[in-house]
Amino acid sequence: MTPTGTNRRGPARGDGRARLLLFATARTAVGARTLSWPVPAEGATVGEVLAGLARAHPSVAPILPHCRYFLDNEAVGVNARVRPDSELAIHPPYGGG
Repeated sequence: MTPTGTNRRGPARGDGRARLLLFATARTAVGARTLSWPVPAEGATVGEVLAGLARAHPSVAPILPHCRYFLDNEAVGVNARVRPDSELAIHPPYGGG
């Protein structure tokens, strides 16, 4: 199991889409655990993907600035490039034990 809470992905699909994994309040706001998100062949920044997500799901917009992002299991900032077949995990702050 990976730090994003999933098993490693299989072979690349090459379909121009990234997989978004949503956790906690982000999942609730969007109403889905995962999304298949279009990404241009040259990629897009995490910030660009998040802006598109906020446009498509306005209820998640206030949550996104407080999240941590993991691109293919590596912690990244909003300037990291998301490529087709990448996996972007969105982790809002959460607590519990």
